[in-house]
Amino acid sequence: MALCTSCSAPLPANTAFCSYCGTRNDLDVQAVQRFTGTPDASLRHCPDCGLPMETIRLGEDGSFAVERCPDCFGMFFDPGEVQAFLDASVTPAFEVNRQEIASINRERGSTDRPIRYVKCPDCGKLMNRVNFGPTSGVIMDQCKAHGVWLGNGELIHLMEWKRAGGQILAEERLKVRREERVAVDRARPSFPVGSVETPDATSLDDLLSSAVHLVSRLFR
Repeated sequence: MALCTSCSAPLPANTAFCSYCGTRNDLDVQAVQRFTGTPDASLRHCPDCGLPMETIRLGEDGSFAVERCPDCFGMFFDPGEVQAFLDASVTPAFEVNRQEIASINRERGSTDRPIRYVKCPDCGKLMNRVNFGPTSGVIMDQCKAHGVWLGNGELIHLMEWKRAGGQILAEERLKVRREERVAVDRARPSFPVGSVETPDATSLDDLLSSAVHLVSRLFR
């Protein structure tokens, strides 16, 4: 459970704003090993606040960069960077804690915030709402061409979920689904080409003659 850095109260679901002391908690990228933040100006604007974002360069060589809103602390990741961020910032899990995952999704994922569609900070088009893998409970805003927007609370949710083994569980479920699809495909009957017989011309002529004869008898 994420706690407020100011008063240590539990943070509400999908937000970094403390309802007890009013502190807006930033994701502590400075405390993540191998990560050092250096904010630079960005041309992109926050899809939630509309304010200009800043570029946070992470890593010892500054090669990993994401755009962050200085007000709500939401982050915009280029395609593929969310997974790279989680891999670099969360200690790898070696087992699945299903009870903790359920608790995280229940406490962090529950929200009364209405469903809304936000625009991509790059192209301005409305982004799609996409689930980040099975069992995560996080719906992220995604532009296939330019990247993914995550609120600060949603990013904290994903980090806690991965730390509890959520990604291992998601990969296991995807593997089971792939195996089920393969089993279904193998169970489907296959028909060799040309196995269905088609009537020849003589049979069609005989059938047509019989039909004409039947009609002529009915209307005599």
